[in-house]
Amino acid sequence: MKKTAKFTALLLALVMSLSLAACSNNPGADNSAPAANSQPAESTQPSAAPAENSAEPAGGGKYVVGICQLAPHVALDAATEGFIDALNEKLPGQVDIQNKNAAGDTPTCATIINGFVSDNVDLIMANATAPLQAAASATGTIPVLGTSITEYGVALGIDNFSGTVGTNVSGTSDLAPLDQQAQMIKDWYPDAKTVGLIYCSAEPNSQYQVDNVQKYLEDMGYACTQYPFSDTNDMASVVQNAVDNSDVLYVPTDNTAANNTGIINNICQGVKPVFAGEEGICGGCGVATLSISYYDIGYKTGEMAAQILTGEADISTMPIEYAPQFVKKYNPVTCEALNITVPDGYVAIDVQ
Repeated sequence: MKKTAKFTALLLALVMSLSLAACSNNPGADNSAPAANSQPAESTQPSAAPAENSAEPAGGGKYVVGICQLAPHVALDAATEGFIDALNEKLPGQVDIQNKNAAGDTPTCATIINGFVSDNVDLIMANATAPLQAAASATGTIPVLGTSITEYGVALGIDNFSGTVGTNVSGTSDLAPLDQQAQMIKDWYPDAKTVGLIYCSAEPNSQYQVDNVQKYLEDMGYACTQYPFSDTNDMASVVQNAVDNSDVLYVPTDNTAANNTGIINNICQGVKPVFAGEEGICGGCGVATLSISYYDIGYKTGEMAAQILTGEADISTMPIEYAPQFVKKYNPVTCEALNITVPDGYVAIDVQ
């Protein structure tokens, strides 16, 4: 009996084993849950070829782009807006944009940029000279695109700048033709004798502009004097000195001046005409300007960023881009205060 019982038990075990094996080979069985630490089998089907110049980030994630804007200002705000619009249009839903503002503080620019570098973002957009200088110093590998930069050779200390930086830096310039800015003063005030050039000495691009405008004005017969201020602490006294000793004033594209047009306007309004390097300054305290669209140069910068992120372009070979067109504009409020007749060909600025 014992032998029979043992034989019967062995026979039952064999039947159960065969039954389980049959279940495991059943095509309808649910075997979707892999064992722990198991790896999916490689597909034997050929993978689809990637689309040419595909904008899909590696791993299916999003590109991370860091924006550092020097200060809140109508021109810089417009450039940032154009940049973001272009990225969202060229790479819809594929970019995580981290937009930060340094509130006019240069050390804060470095802090923001260093944070982007630590996070290993895919691209940095530097809006104005101080963020560009901080980014160029902080990284030699992450692509850096500048905008609202007057002259890259001056900003980056490049002698005999050819128009292409040749490293991980490129971007767009807000420089309007300086000879035409000087001619603008001649058109409005041909009988003036002296021109005062007001700018912030801490901004190398401002120095570049006034040096060159001065050459053009002196060739036209004007006597020019530079009136640099170091910051807002001595700005009012410097502007007052320029007003007292000049027939006409000129302010270049200068971030400190742009953020403090009220100081200039309080001293010059109805007293002396101010010609400006860009529309934002002109709208705050000026008479006329040769204007560019900051939105347009920001948008162009965004297009460049999309090309870099997708691998369509190599930033080291991308030349600096300039505004495609310039518009003569005037400030109707300041012109009325000075009782000035506006020359033909100028468009009124919408002063709020």
